Amino acid sequence: MVAGAVKLGRHKTKREAVVAAAAEYVRRRRQTRIEELYGAIEYPEDWNPKAMRRSR
Repeated sequence: MVAGAVKLGRHKTKREAVVAAAAEYVRRRRQTRIEELYGAIEYPEDWNPKAMRRSR
C-alpha cells in the first residue's frame, strides 16, 4: 500500500508519502467537522451582514 502511495503521489521516499497521507487525513477530518457545523448557528431574521460591512 505504501509503495503504491509513493508511486501515485510521486513521492521520493516512503516517509514523504506517509507524511503527505497523514496531512491529508487531518485536513479531511477538519473539513468534516466544519461541514457538521454548517447550519448550527441561528441568526435573527433581520440580520444583514452586508449592512454591517457598509457601516464600518
